[in-house]
Amino acid sequence: MESLYPFLYSGTTNLQDVLDQVRQSTIAKAGEIDELRRLIGARDGARLMACARDAAARFAAGGRLLAFGNGGSATDAQQLATLFLNPGGDARPLPALGLANDTSVVTALGNDIGVDVIFARQIAALGRRDDVAVGLSTSGNSENLVRAFDEANRRGMLTIGFAGYEGGRMAELDDIDYLFVAPSSSVHRIQEAQTTVYHILWELTLLALDRLGADTGGQPRGPEARR
Repeated sequence: MESLYPFLYSGTTNLQDVLDQVRQSTIAKAGEIDELRRLIGARDGARLMACARDAAARFAAGGRLLAFGNGGSATDAQQLATLFLNPGGDARPLPALGLANDTSVVTALGNDIGVDVIFARQIAALGRRDDVAVGLSTSGNSENLVRAFDEANRRGMLTIGFAGYEGGRMAELDDIDYLFVAPSSSVHRIQEAQTTVYHILWELTLLALDRLGADTGGQPRGPEARR
């Protein structure tokens, strides 16, 4: 904690000195996340476009998004699902679920079987071939995400991962179609960068869906097309 906020431990009583250090700390952290976002954009921009096109194709076929993560990443997964399901304004709502949201299911699986299966079991019950599985982690090492991606891949789902550091175990998996890594050792910067990336992915997915509609003359491509 002292390394993050040294001005809190300096013993100074000069208010202006403290304010100056707070300002410098804020500027430094803003610079770090700005640089991290630029790095990810330069490295992964084309892959984000490809990922959005694949996700749009799944939604157009009647698929849903299943998002999951632990701790702060569970909150991000919930926000991601909400973003797709209830974007507000004139944006198109898309079906999405946050798999950490149902406390009864999560605690039952965690208590009766183990926390390693809390997402894989839900994907086994809910996942369909046209669905999209999105897992978020800062370390990339969470066993329950590894198992969830394995289950999603077995079912033919599109799999998308967000990780930090160097990607952890998630970077070693063949089960993830698209992995976006925020190369930082700061959990704060990682999660800030991931939030930016999944908002961009959402926007690109909507654009890709609009293009799919234009390519098909505005005709539905999902279950409605078969009625």
